Amino acid sequence: MKIAIEGCMHGDLDKVYETIKYIENTRNIKIDLLLCCGDFQAVRNEKDMESLHVPQKYKEMKSFWKYYAGLEVAPVPTIFIGGNHEASNYLWELYYGGWAAHNIYFLGFAGVVKFGNIRIGGLSGIYKAYDYHKGHHERPPYNEKTINSVYHVREYDVHKLMQVKEPIDIFLSHDWPLGITDCGDSKALVRQKRHFEDEIQKGILGSKPAAQLLENLKPSYWFSAHLHCKFSALVQHEGVQVTKFLALDKCLPGRNFLQIVDIESDPGPYELQYDEEWLAITRTFNCVFPLTMNHGNFRNTQLDMQDCRQWVRNRLEVRGAKPCDFSQTVPPYNPSHPDSSTTFSGCPRNPQTVSFLELLELPYILDNASQSGELTNSPGPLTHRDDYNEDIPIDDVDEPEDDAEVDNTETDNDHL
Repeated sequence: MKIAIEGCMHGDLDKVYETIKYIENTRNIKIDLLLCCGDFQAVRNEKDMESLHVPQKYKEMKSFWKYYAGLEVAPVPTIFIGGNHEASNYLWELYYGGWAAHNIYFLGFAGVVKFGNIRIGGLSGIYKAYDYHKGHHERPPYNEKTINSVYHVREYDVHKLMQVKEPIDIFLSHDWPLGITDCGDSKALVRQKRHFEDEIQKGILGSKPAAQLLENLKPSYWFSAHLHCKFSALVQHEGVQVTKFLALDKCLPGRNFLQIVDIESDPGPYELQYDEEWLAITRTFNCVFPLTMNHGNFRNTQLDMQDCRQWVRNRLEVRGAKPCDFSQTVPPYNPSHPDSSTTFSGCPRNPQTVSFLELLELPYILDNASQSGELTNSPGPLTHRDDYNEDIPIDDVDEPEDDAEVDNTETDNDHL
């Protein structure tokens, strides 16, 4: 299976798909899947723009809306996670995962799916210690504070992923696992990004929860973005297990934003399906889903995997393992009448999420009112890294950027 890995999308779907088409034509190959490592920016209309956390000068419609409206269809199946520059109101509709547009699947705030026989997991958002132990209390419309915190990784989602026992082939995170620079050429990285040196020396570059997941899940591949540069590493686990890590850049000319990876798999055709183990984990832990500022009491939840797996298996045999079809929930952007979609308000119940919860016989609770309250467990003092509002600005400029179209992709896995 040939999989294209893309770093930060920043809404430039047309450019990425054009690059993939160029690679397919020039190399006479067929790309089976595109994986995007965050900052996807699934903006459907001008109302979504209010929930998009980017500097004002970068608030533009980009190209996703055309795929949401059905004017364009992704030419290759696409799976993405969220980063720290997203239309968070839309992603909240699809908290458990779902089709953001035809052939474009959001993996959810945390999730595991199968594509063919390849098992893909992911964690959306970025890590901030001061929000990590809180529940998902943010609801649209967001204020100046919650528009930031809504994309901060929560312990609840990480804890669910920590329950995964079966092998993961590929894992996606937006920010890098903490300590990953020790497993690659950190000196070359510092020559490219000089301002990383201090954080590398202090051991604070990256996400601690992502590092815990890396140690626990030991996936064959781990792909990230966020820091706007290319970096590869080999993580040696106990025994013979190795994780090949690769981070990629943002979608700009002359930047290393795309790479092709060959992964052994069963022959196609391929389709996306729910993962049985992940459904069992989701069903078990949904009853303690923390939806306020308070820390969720989920650590004492007992996971009777054998019984729950059998229950899920029986449901999938009746209903099938494919997610239900994409459906629009708000009017798409209309270039002829750009203000026509701003009259819609609220956060609709996405039919895909409703169908998913019905499959697992779970209640719909995403629109439960958020309640303020003190944290039951204080997250402790802030670190140097958490004093920042944003880790990497969307408009960072530390490398020359030319306008020439450059094919910055690789098909050789040896350097991963």
